[in-house]
Amino acid sequence: MIDVVLVDDQTLVRSGIRSLLDLTDDIRVVGEAGEAATALELIAQLRPDLILLDVRMPGRSGIELIGDLKRAELAFPVILLTTFDDDEALLDGMRAGAQGFLLKDVSMARLTRSIREVFGGKSVFRPGVTERAIKRLAALPAKFERYAAADDLTEREVEVLSFMAAGMNNREIGEALGMGEGTVKNHVSSILSKLGVRD
Repeated sequence: MIDVVLVDDQTLVRSGIRSLLDLTDDIRVVGEAGEAATALELIAQLRPDLILLDVRMPGRSGIELIGDLKRAELAFPVILLTTFDDDEALLDGMRAGAQGFLLKDVSMARLTRSIREVFGGKSVFRPGVTERAIKRLAALPAKFERYAAADDLTEREVEVLSFMAAGMNNREIGEALGMGEGTVKNHVSSILSKLGVRD
C-alpha cells in the first residue's frame, strides 16, 4: 500500500483526488492539509510514502514546503500539482527536488501511474512541459562561482553540472544533452573528482 499525504488549499480538489485514489487497491490518502504549516506537522507525524503537493498556496508555496521538509529531514518523494502549465514552477520544483509535476486536469490513470512510478524511484514530468523546460534550462548560463581547482571543468562538464544542480538524474541529463547514461556517469565522476566532493 502506498500511503499518500495530500496538500492543497482547495477543499474540493482534495476531496476529488481522495475520491479517485479511494478507487485503487494500492494507494490511500492517509492525511490532508490545506496549508504548509499544517502539512509539515502532518507529514512529520504520518511519514507517508509520497506527498501530492499543490504548487500555489496562501502563505508558503508547495516549492517552499519542499525546502522546509528537507531542513526537517522529512524529504519524502513529492509530486507537485498545479492548475497552470508553468515552466518556471516546473524548473523551481525540479531544483527543489520534486520527483514529479502534473497538471490538476490529469486523468485518474495518469495520476495513479505517476504515483506508482515516483514511489518506485522514477521521476514523472509532463512531456510537453519537460521538453520546453529542458530547452530553457540548457539555455541558462551557469550561475555558480568557478572553483579555483587545478583541473578546470570542460565545457561539457559545466553543462552536465548545470543539469545536476537543477536536480535532474543521469537519464534525464542524457536525454537533454543527447548522450548515453554511461557517458553522463563518467562526466559526473569527473566533475565530483575535480570539485573535491562526494555527491
